[in-house]
Amino acid sequence: MVSLWENWRSSAGMRRRGPKFDTVGGPSSYAVELTKRHSSLSLTEQGADNGSLRVNLSWRMRSSDFDGRTGRRGSLRHPLQALKPQVVQAHTQGVVNVDLDLACMYELADGSKGVVQPLGNFLGDWNSPPFVKLTGDDRFGSPSGETIYVNLDHKDDIKRLLFFVYIYDGTPAFDRTHAILSLFPSNGGSVEVALDQRAPQARSCAVLLMQHEKDQLMVRRQVRYVYGFQSELDRLYGWGLQWGRGYKAGKA
Repeated sequence: MVSLWENWRSSAGMRRRGPKFDTVGGPSSYAVELTKRHSSLSLTEQGADNGSLRVNLSWRMRSSDFDGRTGRRGSLRHPLQALKPQVVQAHTQGVVNVDLDLACMYELADGSKGVVQPLGNFLGDWNSPPFVKLTGDDRFGSPSGETIYVNLDHKDDIKRLLFFVYIYDGTPAFDRTHAILSLFPSNGGSVEVALDQRAPQARSCAVLLMQHEKDQLMVRRQVRYVYGFQSELDRLYGWGLQWGRGYKAGKA
């Protein structure tokens, strides 16, 4: 009889040696992770360049570097403590309050440009230009996260989309969050980009660029952090928009 430990060790080894594609649930449910080494993917080749594309940002707080070793020692003496959420601290030992927002700059084939974001209530539109729609603002890092939908039935009307994340409120703490941007096409598997680089003072991050390249609709990993907000990302990618100060509903 195989022990539980041997069973677990065997399955863990398979995960370490396994491919980058997660095929649990069937071939259509695999997930592709865009990394520095494998940074691009053709949605056209995947048969995923039409219908509804759901773009989701989800995150959770990391354990603080300051109490990491203490937490590990404590978990050996009190195993149930490992099930409790840990307090996350910034470099100053103050409690971090992070509000990550998902947004998208767009440029259409007719030359029109703009942004879809919670600030200013620029929520976009699904059936009309820009064919990009933001559905809600998650301020607490809930499992559902924040979601933008892209109407790829109008992909020929879209020149390029830049999906980015910014910290509206609280301490700049990208290095204290574990955030993932996931794309869920109407066909094929999902695509994931992890915001896994440490940039403790950054307030914004360009995560993914979608654009037409010849006859292909490509997505390319960016993960480029900046210390400012949307206007700095705009300059970085040459969007050419005019930016002003914005507020969320209920905040000033």
